[in-house]
Order: sequence, then C-alpha cells, then structure tokens
Amino acid sequence: MMSEYEIKKQICDIGKRIYNRNMVAANDGNISVKLSDNEFLCTPTGVSKGFMTPEYICKVDAKGNVIQANGKFKPSSEIKMHMRVYEKRPDVQAVVHAHPTYATSFAIAGIPLTQPIMPEAVIALGCVPIAEYGTPSTMEIPDAVEKYLPYFDAVLLANHGALSYSDSLLAAYHKMESLEFYAELLFKSKQLGTPIEFSQEQIEKLYEIRRKMGLPGKHPANLCPNQRKGEMSCHSCGGSCKGNCDGHGHDDKASDVVAEITKKVLSQLNK
Repeated sequence: MMSEYEIKKQICDIGKRIYNRNMVAANDGNISVKLSDNEFLCTPTGVSKGFMTPEYICKVDAKGNVIQANGKFKPSSEIKMHMRVYEKRPDVQAVVHAHPTYATSFAIAGIPLTQPIMPEAVIALGCVPIAEYGTPSTMEIPDAVEKYLPYFDAVLLANHGALSYSDSLLAAYHKMESLEFYAELLFKSKQLGTPIEFSQEQIEKLYEIRRKMGLPGKHPANLCPNQRKGEMSCHSCGGSCKGNCDGHGHDDKASDVVAEITKKVLSQLNK
C-alpha cells in the first residue's frame, strides 16, 4: 500500500504528464485522490500542474474543507466537482480534470464522443457524453455532472474540458489519455472524409470480448437498455440514453489490460 507521501509524488507525476501532453495550459486542471471516506489529497489552485512537488499537495475532507495545506497553497477551486464524483461513485478512488485540446474542442462544439470508430474506445472507454455548461468553481458544474456519473466513466464539460475517474490515479489518467487520443483520431478522420463506424454486428463482437475478459465498469455493454434489448447500442444513439441507463457497473481494472484487449480485438475482427 502506498504511503501518503508516495501518493503525493504520484499526483505530481501525473500533473507533469498532463502538462507535457498539452492537456492543460498555465495553471489549468486539477487532480485528486481518495485516502478514506473523509480524507482526500488534491492539487492546489493557481499552480501549474507541470511544476508541482509533494509539499504543494493539499488535504481536504469530504466537504472540501482544508485539513492540511502548506504555506499559501489552497485546494483547487474545482474541488466541489471532485467531491460530487466521490459521493456518487463509491468505487472511484481518483479524479482527473484537464483541458485536452481535441476532447475540449468536441465539448465546445457540442459533439459527444459516441461514434464507434476504434476497438479500444468501444471496449474500454464506452460513450462519453457532454455535461451542460456550468460556471467554474461553483456548484453548477457538480450539479451538471451528477446525472452522468452513474452511467459513464468519463464526461466532457461543455465549453470547458474533460473529467475522468477510476479506481486508481493511474487508471483515471489513462482514461483521460485514451479520451484525448480517441477525440484526436475522430477529428482527423473527419478532416479526411466521413469516419467509417463499426456495424452493429462488429460492436457486439467487441462487447462480447469485453464480457469474456470480465471487464467491469460503467459501459454500454453493461448498462445501455437498448443494448440489453438487442437494439441499437448507445454508440449510435448520440448519447441520448444518458439518463435512462439503470444498470449497475463495477470498478474498472487497471489500464495494463489495454495491450491484451487490442490483441484480442484485432484477432476477432480478422475472423
């Protein structure tokens, strides 16, 4: 089990990663990790995520109140959004908020990421809806995000950025990275022409791979009411099932399964 100091170091490392990958600019973005039901570590406000050291990291309670902070550092102004995720998703242990260029562009354009164009996105990420715009640092964003939390593991924030969360900090970061990669591929394929989407039969094969591998999570393969009835899945509904999914998912496994997923996906698609 990692010590609190080691977790702080990991937060700083992930901060550098999102900064170096141009997922944030200047002092944008924030990261948090759940230590217990009433203790959370989070990045401070007004600080570049690419230049943090462990002493920058703050500790707050479930209400966002400061438990510990060094010097002039104060918890992220977006901590309310993080706390809402933890409240509504007990399985979540870490949250990452960033402004990745391609994903945020889709959020600004009002286009949810639901097109089934690559195996990894269909299997591991699922649909990514857009939460309605809310004023940063207010309760508007947590309130807008809340209705999506039981059904999705990543959410675009209208005219703002993206939010990902999972059962570990590394997994939450990997979701953000995968989300941005998917958005970039979708954007570029649209420049070249019309992206060719998987057929319903191909989607079902990918879902079946997910089921056979025992991958849990909030995902159309587990949750979409249309899919359960044998009808068109969420990947072709433009995200319109966003508030109607009533299934119950579980935690995501660590992202080191992605390579194995890819091998099995490609073998299935080539049959």
